[in-house]
Amino acid sequence: MTQHPGRRLGSWCAGLLLAGVSAVVGCRVADTDGITPVPQLLAFLPWLLAPAAAALLCALLARWWPGLVWAVAALGLLAWYLEPYGRITEPGGPPLARLRVLTANVEYGRATPALVPVLRDRHPDVVFVQECESGCRATLERDVAAAYPHRRVVEQNGSKGSLLLSRFPLTPAAGVPGTMGMPGAVADVRGHPVRLQLAHAAPPLPDQLGPWRRELGRLRAFAAAGTRTPTILAGDFNASQDHAAFRHILDAGLADAARLTGHDRTPSWPSRTASVVGAQIDHVLVSPDFTATGTRFLRLSGTDHRALVVDLTLHGRT
Repeated sequence: MTQHPGRRLGSWCAGLLLAGVSAVVGCRVADTDGITPVPQLLAFLPWLLAPAAAALLCALLARWWPGLVWAVAALGLLAWYLEPYGRITEPGGPPLARLRVLTANVEYGRATPALVPVLRDRHPDVVFVQECESGCRATLERDVAAAYPHRRVVEQNGSKGSLLLSRFPLTPAAGVPGTMGMPGAVADVRGHPVRLQLAHAAPPLPDQLGPWRRELGRLRAFAAAGTRTPTILAGDFNASQDHAAFRHILDAGLADAARLTGHDRTPSWPSRTASVVGAQIDHVLVSPDFTATGTRFLRLSGTDHRALVVDLTLHGRT
């Protein structure tokens, strides 16, 4: 019996949509980031519900029953992976100190004028600034130097410059090597040492997947190497919880502060469309010594990233 042309077209449309969705979901199931374009699409995994639902409708209208089952399976897997990733452990010790952390990618320094009033208004204790070139550094050192007498700097221009500001005394640390500056330090938070590490991994562009994986791997090694000391790892990871390389950092014993406060799927990039569609690639990761009591994503003019402000409480160990 000859299939109706409309049904044949519907079957083809459903098959093509499901093939694309399944390639991405299959990598998520296999705990790998695959090759281009899978790493780029994984950042927007929740939005693959739309083509999967369209495939379901096409298969239904075409009466293509295997495709219908395929679409239902794809939708089920997508729904499963929308759940937050990683285990959460509650600190058992008493609260020792409270601190506020802010991370912001200022996009070649262009959002620095917008960042200054945010720092004055929100009063974060520790600030991680990515893509902070010479003009950005000069502005921050001039306008907020009194509030942040301690700093660690990677003095490079363009996207490679970075700045770590702190109200607390800092002891220099080696930092993590990468394409862009990732300084590190140990802060004295009211008598308690806390490891601070700025994150700014290479973006997962088709020609930079190797550096992207290596640098996220180095951030994981940093996280795994200091399990005895309270740790804050924050910045622009260029990766979401749907990327295997980022999940491996969480597996090293850190938790995403956004998840701890119920914002695990709030997009931070691109800021212009984040209220509708986007990916959370800016993170504040903390060791089990911390609890998070508040998370806010802030729009800064001049950058395609939202800033992230997190309130933390440091607890003692039992």
